Amino acid sequence: MINLVYMMVGITGAIGALLRYLFGALIPSTYFMGFPVSTLGINLSGSFGLSWFFTWVTKHPSFPDWARTAIATGFIGSFTTFSTFNIELIHLVEKNHLLYSILYFICSTIGGYLFSRLGYEIAKNKD
Repeated sequence: MINLVYMMVGITGAIGALLRYLFGALIPSTYFMGFPVSTLGINLSGSFGLSWFFTWVTKHPSFPDWARTAIATGFIGSFTTFSTFNIELIHLVEKNHLLYSILYFICSTIGGYLFSRLGYEIAKNKD
């Protein structure tokens, strides 16, 4: 018999992957003026969501472990895309878009931290 955690990670992973695809499809092109805004938006919102969720769930110890794993690993893990970030960064460098490369790296790393921090602070101060 399949374990509940595996099943729920698979289901929520499929949902996260579909939402990631739909989010990317909402923006007509992967790049806006040479800048990969779709992946940046996905990763920043995922950074916020994962930080908020982990902080919130620590204040709710009765939250089921299987659901915690399904949401964090399945849903948010499949929604965000660090590997795509790296590929897009390589493409920007290869196309000699140095300014966009640096800006994308800074926005993704510092922005990811700031969005994570925001999610953490909101969840920490809620309730």
